[in-house]
Amino acid sequence: MWDTLPEHEPLRPGTILLSWAPGNSGGMDVTAYLGLAATTVRLATWPRLHGDWTPLVRPTLYEVIGLHAALAVATDALRLANQLASA
Repeated sequence: MWDTLPEHEPLRPGTILLSWAPGNSGGMDVTAYLGLAATTVRLATWPRLHGDWTPLVRPTLYEVIGLHAALAVATDALRLANQLASA
């Protein structure tokens, strides 16, 4: 999801939000957020980016996608373990 608004609604779990705004000394201030089950967390901020900032931001997004996948697998495994323990 891409957003130019300074305030955003809580994100759905697994949603990645990039928000950007003009920086004080030129360029763009870009911030990445990740929606978790109970909250939204700020992952990274890149201040005063100029030109094409995709090569700088993209590696972090790939890491976040991997992190979310790992958290989803761990959550499902814990849920299954709890179901088996209570059966």
